[in-house]
Amino acid sequence: MVNTVEPSYKEPTFRRTLEIDKIIHGDCLTVLKALPDACFDLIFTSPPYADNRKKTYKGVPIRHYVEWFLPISHELKRVLKPEGSFILNIKERAVNGERQTYVLELILAMKKQGWLWTEEYIWHKKNCYPGKWPNRFRDAWERCLQFTKQKRFKMFQEAVMVPVGDWANGRLAKLSDTDQIRDESHVGSGFGKNISHWLGREYAYPTNVLHLATECANRGHSASFPLSLPTWFIKLFTEEGDLVLDPFIGSGTTAVACIKLNRYYIGIEMMKRYHDLAIEAIEKEKNEHRRARIPNKQMSPRLL
Repeated sequence: MVNTVEPSYKEPTFRRTLEIDKIIHGDCLTVLKALPDACFDLIFTSPPYADNRKKTYKGVPIRHYVEWFLPISHELKRVLKPEGSFILNIKERAVNGERQTYVLELILAMKKQGWLWTEEYIWHKKNCYPGKWPNRFRDAWERCLQFTKQKRFKMFQEAVMVPVGDWANGRLAKLSDTDQIRDESHVGSGFGKNISHWLGREYAYPTNVLHLATECANRGHSASFPLSLPTWFIKLFTEEGDLVLDPFIGSGTTAVACIKLNRYYIGIEMMKRYHDLAIEAIEKEKNEHRRARIPNKQMSPRLL
């Protein structure tokens, strides 16, 4: 049976229902143009990097990267709900000894499209193997850029809290008078803290740096990211029953994360070989994880 959700608008040029939990084989921009307005709660993706993986995705020239991506980001903005978020995993290349600027240029161009560049998360590849070049060391991080359509968006910060850590055992054992009030910075920065607020707490909010291992078993895909990466953002920006889009889904990692977290998904992939890998990964996950559908949401979204 096909699962469907009602799109948020009713223009007759689109279907009244949207087929979900599906990987669509086709060109990203072409498929996006056929999707209804404002139907996705989160968009998470890692598009082909400029001039990378030419043997698989043929590569996008650096000088044309912004021009290539802007029509796609225009459609992504249209299909994203007003309170939704778009997470773009990307990293600029170094060419001829110089780091290129096309990612920064893309950010500025997307702002002109009406996107808000809300936050920049850093994925630190904690198991990156050593290496160096004559004028730099090995890349061990990538950007995860958050774009939104408005300043108020859904965010569930409690869903990604982390253990407070061993520092609390000694630091909170004996508090001074200063620790029990808001202690303003002595250098005039305007920042302050009240250490006593952490008494008795087991969990704390994380930073915007994610320390996650890279994917070692990439299942035949040349640029797969770890399951933990989309999982973290899906937890942070959606709730059970929400709909997630990955317009460059590759071998299906984002869809697998959605299945594990009881979210719906739609993926787009132009390479038949990767489309088939995604279908295979999804079927395997469904066999291992029989989930109960959530017809009615019980949790109200938190708008920032």
